[in-house]
Amino acid sequence: MDDTLNVTYLTFGGHVDVDRYRYVYFVIMFTIYILIICSNSVIVYLIWVHPNLHEPMYIFIAALLINSVLFSTTIYPKLLIDFLSDKQIISHQACLVQFHMFYSLAGAEFLLLAAMAYDRYVSICKPLQYPTIMSKTTVSIFLVSAWLLPACQLVLPTAMSAKEKLCRFILNGVFCNNTIYKLQCVISQARFVRDMVILLNVALVPVLFILFTYTRIFVISYRSSKEVRKKAAQTCLPHLIVLINFSCLCAYDVIVVGLEADFPKTFRLIMTLQMILYHPLFNPIVYGLKMKEIHKHLKRLFFPAKIK
Repeated sequence: MDDTLNVTYLTFGGHVDVDRYRYVYFVIMFTIYILIICSNSVIVYLIWVHPNLHEPMYIFIAALLINSVLFSTTIYPKLLIDFLSDKQIISHQACLVQFHMFYSLAGAEFLLLAAMAYDRYVSICKPLQYPTIMSKTTVSIFLVSAWLLPACQLVLPTAMSAKEKLCRFILNGVFCNNTIYKLQCVISQARFVRDMVILLNVALVPVLFILFTYTRIFVISYRSSKEVRKKAAQTCLPHLIVLINFSCLCAYDVIVVGLEADFPKTFRLIMTLQMILYHPLFNPIVYGLKMKEIHKHLKRLFFPAKIK
């Protein structure tokens, strides 16, 4: 703690041999960060410029990819600075801001996936009502709600954490996630209940809604024509793959701290980096390869000579 400025500094204790491999870490993570920005931005650009992609499904995909870039930007700049610094530290206030942004954007991802599931349900199961139900107003409400609801719900726990007394000052990680709670002297039952309610609202309920919605879609499409089944598979499968991938990574983030598992530092680092490294690159790859219209425009963009 800096007594003269009354600023509390925390140390990231999750780095492995950062003094020895700092430049290797920096080059790898900087390259990945640029790839995340470019790959997600290319698909967002294609959706923006091509009128045939100005449909709710593609708008939600663009929002999801923008969310991935924001999610990465919450972590990567500070992480890159830490690789080149002698000390991997952060002020308590800045750590809480990162904590809030990290979980707000993670919650937004679940809500955006829920909105996409509802969009697919209406498109496949109620095609005649689709233009009326999925209007521009409805899409706008879904998008605003996806970003605002998690952020607003996390304001209280973040503000309460700022007032808690700290007994430890070394974070068992490389960025500020829920490991910040382990620094507090007392973890109250009320705080635990409050966090469980937030987790239920921004993660578990959307996941259950998505699973229910896609179950309904597959049941109805199974009873329908081959064309309907093909449409369901083509448009729903990428969303399910992204959901399963992100849910597994989030489950690790929540469970590993809750169980206080004594994993080796290297294993913790690898698993923690999966969420900020693998997933933001995974989204554009899945949607770029699996969504027929996006894939077609990608081929025209990168291989114009081969497209007649």
